[in-house]
Amino acid sequence: MKRFVLALPALALLLAAGGAHAQVSGQYTGAAVLEPNSHLFGAYLDVSNSTVGLMAQLRLSFYPGVDFGFQGGPSRVDMGSSTIGTVRVGGDFKVAAHRPNSSAPFDVAAGACLGVETGDNYSLLSLGPTLVVSRTFRPGQAGGTTPYASTTLLFTNIDVGSENETDFSVPLRLGADFTAAPSLHIVGEVQFRLGDDFRDTTVFSVGINSPF
Repeated sequence: MKRFVLALPALALLLAAGGAHAQVSGQYTGAAVLEPNSHLFGAYLDVSNSTVGLMAQLRLSFYPGVDFGFQGGPSRVDMGSSTIGTVRVGGDFKVAAHRPNSSAPFDVAAGACLGVETGDNYSLLSLGPTLVVSRTFRPGQAGGTTPYASTTLLFTNIDVGSENETDFSVPLRLGADFTAAPSLHIVGEVQFRLGDDFRDTTVFSVGINSPF
């Protein structure tokens, strides 16, 4: 509970910030891979200068060292002269490349993602490989904080109005997972879309993860 109270100011700043088109390539988690037959549900708010979106996620694992995520949700996009509603759906997988040990106490996972955002005369298809690094700090026997960083080599096909092109960008995600309770984790994240010529360059997200 103390960690939850300490995390509130940071979460308030995230909610108040402006930024970018909502993400479709994020995993909203660190690099640690779920154990087989375990699950995680998440719900998030993405905020940007021209977009506000909601996203839900279900992660699960069928095989040791590999997990899968499925994301989806609605968003509102400011196109300048008009505002349109879009639907975002996506999926990703992670493969554990390194697990914490005494000499290197961090997780590393590699994988890939696919995302689609569609609306009236508005279609984005994004895909690319991902890399995630995180470390969990546990000051006591329970709880903990997991800061993480992730990057993606993202290729996006853009079909919006009369514009039809392919864009390449390198989204960089920086975030942290705060354990408020065993089944309640609070997540705050910022994404920088380096090299993105279509979408805004900064995305702020806040939400919860619930392992079960």
